[in-house]
Amino acid sequence: MSRLTHLDEEGRARMVDVSGKEPTDRIATARGMLRCEAETLAPVAAGTAPKGSVIHTAELAGIMAAKRTAELIPLCHPLPLNKADVTIAMDEDLPGFRVTAEVRTHGVTGVEMEALTAVSVACLTLFDMLKAIDRSMTIEGIEIVSKSGGKSGSWQRT
Repeated sequence: MSRLTHLDEEGRARMVDVSGKEPTDRIATARGMLRCEAETLAPVAAGTAPKGSVIHTAELAGIMAAKRTAELIPLCHPLPLNKADVTIAMDEDLPGFRVTAEVRTHGVTGVEMEALTAVSVACLTLFDMLKAIDRSMTIEGIEIVSKSGGKSGSWQRT
């Protein structure tokens, strides 16, 4: 196993120096889900949830979170994002919501953390907006689906 890049020779945390890397187009896609009671979906679908437009608000929260990732995750590089897209779909088979985020930049480090943060905050926002009608919800399966760009190239979850 190679040495952890976020630790210096004495084991102290440090931000990795990426100044010598060549910028490339970088894309990361993440996903996750919020499971809920089947009855929780009805007011969302009807637009009558107590806190308003649940899905649109959570999608916006996810986009905002992607843009603020470096403020939330220690040692994460602040990145100029070219795209941050969060999509939430109701899934009656779960039952619950499937959340997907795609984040893009042209830079020297990847956007996996931004995509994961977008999905996480979108799920948390769904939870916050629906907790008045369903306290049994769970957030699950937050993961990177794919990434491309940089020296390590492309990767796809199988």
